[in-house]
Amino acid sequence: MKNSIQNAALLGLTTILTFSLLLPAHAHKDAIEAEQGNAKLATFDIVHANIQSTDSGLTFAMKLSENAGKSTPTPTGRLEGSNVFSYVWPTKIDTATVGFDKEQGILAMAVTSHPDFDDTPLFDENADGDLANDGTVWHSHWVVLVPDNACGEGALKVKDIPAGSNPSLPLTWPGLPILIDSPGYSPIIDKTSVRFECPLKMPMS
Repeated sequence: MKNSIQNAALLGLTTILTFSLLLPAHAHKDAIEAEQGNAKLATFDIVHANIQSTDSGLTFAMKLSENAGKSTPTPTGRLEGSNVFSYVWPTKIDTATVGFDKEQGILAMAVTSHPDFDDTPLFDENADGDLANDGTVWHSHWVVLVPDNACGEGALKVKDIPAGSNPSLPLTWPGLPILIDSPGYSPIIDKTSVRFECPLKMPMS
C-alpha cells in the first residue's frame, strides 16, 4: 500500500499533461515540435521540446504556449491523493547511466511541483533553512517509468521497489520506495520556457 500511495502522489503522468514522446539516447539538435492547443491549460501546452549536448553536459529545454510554471497544485493536506504537476522528458538513455540497474524501464527527466510533500531532502530550494518544506518549488528528478494499465490504457507509473529487494540506486535517491532520484539540477522557468542543464554527457547522434 505504501508504494501505491507514493506512486499516486509522485506520478504526474496519470493526472497532468506531460511531454510523452521518447527522445533518443544520443542528444540531438533537432527539436520536437507540436501545434498549440494540445492541452486545456496553456502552461502545459507543449509546443517545442529538445535535448542538446553542451560542453558541460545535457541541456533540457521545453517551450509552452504561455505562463510556464505558473500553475502549481492546490494542497490537499495529505500525501495520498495529492497531485504532482510535471514537465517530463522521457528518453532512451539506459537507467544504469544515472545509477539504477540496467534496463529498468524508461528513464525520464522531470521538473515537478507538489505542495504536499518534499522529496529533495538534500536541497533547500526556497532557501529558508528548512530542507523539508519546499515541494512546491519546481525541481528536478530522474524517474524510471513502466507501463501500468490500471491507471488507464497506455499509462505509465514510476517503478516500485519491491519490499526486500536491494536494487542499485543513485547516491541522491531520496529514500522513497520507487525508482526516483533527486539530483538537484535547478530549472530556469521564464515566461514560456523551462530549461536546465545536467552534467550527464552523451555523444551527439
